[in-house]
Amino acid sequence: MLFQELTLDDTDKLNARLYGRFMGLYATDRTRQSHHFEGRFENIYLQEADIPEIATVLDVMKQQAAVLLGIPTATLKAGFWFNAMDAGQRTSLHHHDENDELLSAVYYIRVPENSGDLILHDAGNTVRIQPQEGKLVMFAPGVLHEVTAHLGSGLRLSVAMNVGSADDQSPVSGHG
Repeated sequence: MLFQELTLDDTDKLNARLYGRFMGLYATDRTRQSHHFEGRFENIYLQEADIPEIATVLDVMKQQAAVLLGIPTATLKAGFWFNAMDAGQRTSLHHHDENDELLSAVYYIRVPENSGDLILHDAGNTVRIQPQEGKLVMFAPGVLHEVTAHLGSGLRLSVAMNVGSADDQSPVSGHG
């Protein structure tokens, strides 16, 4: 499986709440940032307690991961971080294969027109995925991927996730 995607139903209210909560916490002492490239932090971490609406997305991700991996949902844990991109920004080529990751994903919350495509690179294959609000894209953690430059206007917001085994005590990490 190079990737699998699905679009969640009725996400307008969920995405509005996620966006509003994120914007209220962004650039406060409630966030932690990492992976500083090309003048911006690619990973913005919030605690799940600070953004409880994320539980809906994490639950769907874990359910889909359980189906794809053929293991019970209860045996999985998920880590997440936000990726906020302004016009002219991009996300550099990377992978998520660092610790106990079994599956990686991205969920799109706010996608202005021309805000950058997800590019997956695996075994000589390149796939370009156009983001869409409410879309969840899942792929193996070892797949190299990047996001092309945001050529539109307004903030592009997504949440990235890694799923790992609940038995493993190490945290499910951000990208490598």
